[in-house]
Amino acid sequence: MSRLRRPEQLDLLPYIAKWLALAGLVALLAGSASALFLFSLDHATQWRESHRWAVWLLPVAGFAVGLAYHLIGKPVDAGNNLIIDEIHDPKKIVPLRMVPMVLVGTVFSHLFGASVGREGTAVQMGGALADQLTHVFRLRREDRRVILMAGISAGFASVFGTPLAGALFGLEVLAIGRMRYDALFPCVVAAIVADQVGQAWGVIHTHYAIGEVVPVQFWSVMAVVAAGIVFGLTGLLFATATHRLGALVKRLITYSPLRPFVGGIVIAVAVWGLDVNQYIGLGIPSIVQSFQMPMAPWDWFGKMVFTVVSLGTGFKGGEVTPLFYIGATLGNALAPLLHLPFAMLAGIGFVAVFAGAANTPLATIVMAMELFGPDIAPLAAIACIASYLVSGHTGIYHAQRVGHSKHHRSLPEEIRLSDIKQYHAQIRSAHERKVALEVEEK
Repeated sequence: MSRLRRPEQLDLLPYIAKWLALAGLVALLAGSASALFLFSLDHATQWRESHRWAVWLLPVAGFAVGLAYHLIGKPVDAGNNLIIDEIHDPKKIVPLRMVPMVLVGTVFSHLFGASVGREGTAVQMGGALADQLTHVFRLRREDRRVILMAGISAGFASVFGTPLAGALFGLEVLAIGRMRYDALFPCVVAAIVADQVGQAWGVIHTHYAIGEVVPVQFWSVMAVVAAGIVFGLTGLLFATATHRLGALVKRLITYSPLRPFVGGIVIAVAVWGLDVNQYIGLGIPSIVQSFQMPMAPWDWFGKMVFTVVSLGTGFKGGEVTPLFYIGATLGNALAPLLHLPFAMLAGIGFVAVFAGAANTPLATIVMAMELFGPDIAPLAAIACIASYLVSGHTGIYHAQRVGHSKHHRSLPEEIRLSDIKQYHAQIRSAHERKVALEVEEK
């Protein structure tokens, strides 16, 4: 007589209970840390804007933060890429010192005028705090991967007020073309609860009004495809320029604290000489204006230059809010050329440039709906996907892996984005050797 099998659903109840508790705890930690960070950032921004001379202290601030990382922060200097690497190849717990160091470093960057974002800080804090639970609860290797992903989702969701996009970001940012559905429930719970925790602390997020959304018709689709291609190339340019400048600066300046010192001098002189205070800090007022009125057609490029210099010389922060600025102002500038409402295309550019630079099209499509409403979803989806495809196998996170290639050109699975150039060089070298041997044989 065969024994009755226990229903599968009963086995899932302990799993759901476990991850409700763990993800809720991650959300509490990450959401509270993000709230503290956002409040500090607001105060730092207000102080800098009322003391324009403070930009001249940016080199000193950069040197101080660089020295701190040089002396005690080397294990966490990789930032977001360290979190991504630990999920793919778990080795050791992310040091807790990452939390205060990246928080203070980013606030200093904004206090004195570097052009950096905030998502990097929130993601690093969320990931590092989540990883401390690995010790507390003696989590297995696979559970540690999931809790790190939940930390990423919680940090992203709480800093932008976009819980569903945050959940998808934590799943999608790890590998191009592949997501881990075993972490879906923890990431969604962590993101939603973290956003609620931030609101409970009094965090208020910026709201954007896009007004008119044109119907989905042949012309609007073609126009948005064209815009998406431009947005993707812009994301490609941003990621490539940031990585190349960072590599160049490391070769030229071997003592790491001097890199942000030199970068700070360049930024301070440029801000003073060109009178372009709108290109430093987060730039939220300019983003809001891009939804309300026509902007200067070069604003997106100005913000890109200042952000590339800031990140490339080692200032701490993130890339996403500057990418929002670049995308929104670029969309604003393209709108008259494509005969689209400038507020609508600013909103699409807001998410689409980020989609191309971070290789996260699904997260950005959902973010568009959370920020601007469901009406924009079809056109935003087209632009985000076009941007994602056009940006190729590059990105702002060099630890990101290739799960599935974006097109027919095959790449080894799990190859890091930073290793693709070397891989292509090896392929070319092997082909050249093969040709040379064939010539010799003839």
